[in-house]
Amino acid sequence: MNRLLDTHCHLTGYKDAAEVLREAADASVDIVAVTEDPGEYRLTRTRLGRRPGVYTALGMHPLRAHSFTPADLARFMRMLPEAPWIGEIGLDYSPAGRSTRRVQLRIFEAILADRRALSVPMTVHSRGAEVDTLTRLAQSGATAAILHWYTGPVNLVDNALAAGLWFSVNPAMCQSAKARRVIDALPVDRVLLETDGPFARHRGRSARPADLSAVITHLAARWALTPEAVVCQLQANRLQLLDGCGDRT
Repeated sequence: MNRLLDTHCHLTGYKDAAEVLREAADASVDIVAVTEDPGEYRLTRTRLGRRPGVYTALGMHPLRAHSFTPADLARFMRMLPEAPWIGEIGLDYSPAGRSTRRVQLRIFEAILADRRALSVPMTVHSRGAEVDTLTRLAQSGATAAILHWYTGPVNLVDNALAAGLWFSVNPAMCQSAKARRVIDALPVDRVLLETDGPFARHRGRSARPADLSAVITHLAARWALTPEAVVCQLQANRLQLLDGCGDRT
């Protein structure tokens, strides 16, 4: 059976994480458990152990930049060889992150300058900083980088595609007119899935990995394919993402 992949889930944010994992397993959904700092990565990886279908991602969230020290970045770099995924990393120039943009850039550029970071898939935050994020990713040569919940201008999508980047789609995006325009601009072979749960919402509650079926339904309608064909396409996309990037999943 073709399994789905939630490429961006804040698993530690759920009060009932064990139930979320059970539901995901029952729905044939694998999970990339993103983290926001090296300490959370270490704790999450220890708690999850070697659980089939769950991959812990090493992150340094841009909105945490004000609290990061050089020692935190050094710790991130030391952990790179063991990380199967990277995320959440990136830039955020929204009002919440504007004051730390220089620190964010310094951290993001340092991560992208390490070739080990380019040997695994990464899920990237870009809110309000789409141009700088795309420019840095293109300059780094990253080809297994996923733009998570992209909210930027549609006219930048072609630039991202030309740089070899990917886009992940979540249930909340399927309900947004602006996000649907982004989805419609994407070729079927550059789309992956995410939930951004529990922060994203679906049907009035926190989105969960098992909710990815809603995205399948939406994509089937937009792509004029059967749900089964959409699942097959997404599985092919997942394999293409991992192919040649030294993936350790």
